[in-house]
This record gives sequence, structure tokens and C-alpha cells, in this order.
Amino acid sequence: MPAEALRPASDTPPVLDPRLFPQDFGQYGARVEHLAQQLAATVVERDRQGGSAQAQRELIRESGLLTLAIPQRYDGQERPWPEIYRIVRYLAAADSSLAHLFAFNHLQVATILLHGSPEQQRHWLTRSVQQRWFWGNATNGRDTGLKLQAREEHYELNGSKSFCSGALGADALVVSAPRGNSASERVFLLLPSQREGLAINDDWDAFGQRQTDSGTVQFENVFVDRDDLLVSGGQSPRSSLRVGISQLILTQLYLGNAQAALNAALRYTNEQARPWAGSGLASAGEDPFIQKRFGDLWLSYRGALLLAENAAERLQQAWEKPALGAAERGEVALLIAEARVATARAALDITAQIFDAMGARATASRYGFDRFWRNVRVHTLHDPLDYKVRDIGNWLVNAAPPTPSLYA
Repeated sequence: MPAEALRPASDTPPVLDPRLFPQDFGQYGARVEHLAQQLAATVVERDRQGGSAQAQRELIRESGLLTLAIPQRYDGQERPWPEIYRIVRYLAAADSSLAHLFAFNHLQVATILLHGSPEQQRHWLTRSVQQRWFWGNATNGRDTGLKLQAREEHYELNGSKSFCSGALGADALVVSAPRGNSASERVFLLLPSQREGLAINDDWDAFGQRQTDSGTVQFENVFVDRDDLLVSGGQSPRSSLRVGISQLILTQLYLGNAQAALNAALRYTNEQARPWAGSGLASAGEDPFIQKRFGDLWLSYRGALLLAENAAERLQQAWEKPALGAAERGEVALLIAEARVATARAALDITAQIFDAMGARATASRYGFDRFWRNVRVHTLHDPLDYKVRDIGNWLVNAAPPTPSLYA
């Protein structure tokens, strides 16, 4: 895409007020802003419709941003995770569902880098760059309805997986299945989405994150070559960073919704909200109670943002170490748990309390302001926050870092 086409129109405002939410995407600034504006233009209507936003997925593909996590040796752009997360966060402010799909594409790339052999990485990732692949997943670790069975020269997959974000419309999938007869250990494998016997269903129907293509994938005698299994990563401290990458994606989605809610509420308050009749004030923005509410929400957002950025920086440091120790992995996991809890709490508060500042007229469906809370509420249930808080408390009381698991 030529640079001129990526440059946002001068009369089109950015998705977020840059004075309050400064962004720095380096060389990708024009692409990110242009994509965000394209997604934001139709997000309210598409949120009401639900279903699959395949046209918007193509906008992401055309942006050239799907290869950010792929190393340069495989012809990718090899950007650090903090930079990728900032882009995810900004896109989430424009459209939380499509930002989820964008981010999960990079999670699958990370899975290949953490669990694949050098030969597998080269084969799949160079192909991904050349053919502009969009990756989806079928890796829900708690869903044990999928069986990987050994045959003479290959394997077969039978069963189903739920919560398969990004699967519908993906070019290839990362799939997980129990290793042997063990439900607690799993193996990752890679499949082109057109593999015979693989059916991807459009049956996702939550009240938030409505266009994440997170339906059910069914497998019927699906052929799996032995080379399709990612086996080199094992269960090392470094390979378990996949969980941290995933958890920090959730924090960016929370923060993006929180930013968008604050941005929308401030604009509405200044442009449309009316002062309370008994206040004696000329505008809603002069009301000290509204000012205090926004001040409290801003402090909540800022504290959560700093925790998330700190966790992302530490994750990047761990990512760059070929031999990551268990102790350092535990430290990173704690920082990620702190960020996940703080951002979830802040986003839930912000996306709910903006209505106290804006008033009843802001609940009109044409604004779609409720989508911010719905998106956050659905995603904060991904795995229980209480267990994250328990992990933090266990570390404080007993000096025990989180035990590596599907979610920690």
C-alpha cells in the first residue's frame, strides 16, 4: 500500500485525543492511525450486528502490520513486545474485537517461536510473510474435547475446541491437544485452515467482544503430519512465556477500552452534556462533582497503564534471554498478574462510571458507549482474577512465585 494511502486525512481527528493519550508508533504511525480510523468508522454498527467482520480483517491484512512479531531472519519486522502492545492498545480503543484478532495473530507467531524447531519456524513464518497469512487459534487448554491419535506414519485429530479466537477466516491455526493420555500436558500443532475434515463454525454470541470470530472448531479425522507438531520448546521457563504474552494482550484490550471510554466521555461532556438543573452552573464541565469523577477515573487509568507498561518491558527482557531461569520467569509472571488485575479493575470502573458524568442521554444506542463496558466485562472473565490476586498474596506471605500453568 503506498504511503499516501496510509496517511490519515488532515481533517480527520485521531481516534484518541493526543493531548491526553500520546502515542508513539515510530515508522508505523501513519499505518496504525489510518487502520484505527477505518475500524472506528463502523464499529458501533458492527457491534450491534455481531457476527464476523471479514472486511475489517482484510483492512488489517492490507495494513502490513501482521508480521510485527516475526523475526527479520524470516522476512518479518521483528518489533519488541512493548511496541506491539501499544499498537494493540490503540486499535482496541478503535475496535476492541478487531484488536483482539490482531493481537492473537501475534500470539500464534510467538507460539511458533517458543515451541517450534528452527526448521519449523523458517517454514511456517516465511510462508506467513510471503502469503500475508492471518493466524487464528484453537488452543483453549481447559477444553479437552480434542484427541490427537497416532497412526502408522502420521496423527489424526478428532473432536472439537471452543473459544477459538480468530479461527473463522484465518489462513492457518495453532491447535493444542492433550499429549498422550495426560490432560495436564499438551502439544501445539499447526494446520492450514483448509485442511480436510476441519470445520470452523460461526457460533460466537457473547454480549461483548462480539466480532472476535471465537466460535467452535470441529475436527473429523483431520490429518496431521509429524512435522506439524511443535515439540522443541517443551515446558521450559522460556516456552511458558506464551502465557505471559497472552495475559498482557488482555491488559491492552482493557486499557484500550478504558482509554476510548474516557476519551468519548470527555468529548461528550464538553460538547453535549447539560449541567444539572440545581447546580447553578453554565456547563457540565464546570461541575466540581463531574471534575472529581473524571479525576478519580484518570488516576485509576494512569496507575494501571504504568503497571502494564512496566510488565511489558520486563517481558521483553525475558523474551530476549535464550536461557531464562525459573526465578526470573516467576518475577515476570508476578508483574503480569499485577498488571492484569489492575487494568481489569480500572477498566471496569471507568467504562461503567463514565455514565455518571455524562448523564442519561448518553445511554442512547446511537452512541454505543455501552460497548466499552461489555467488551471489558466479557474479557475480564477469561480466567479468574481472584486467582491472580491469590498468587500475589502467596508471594507476599510465602515468597512463592506463581506456578507455571495455562493462565499464570
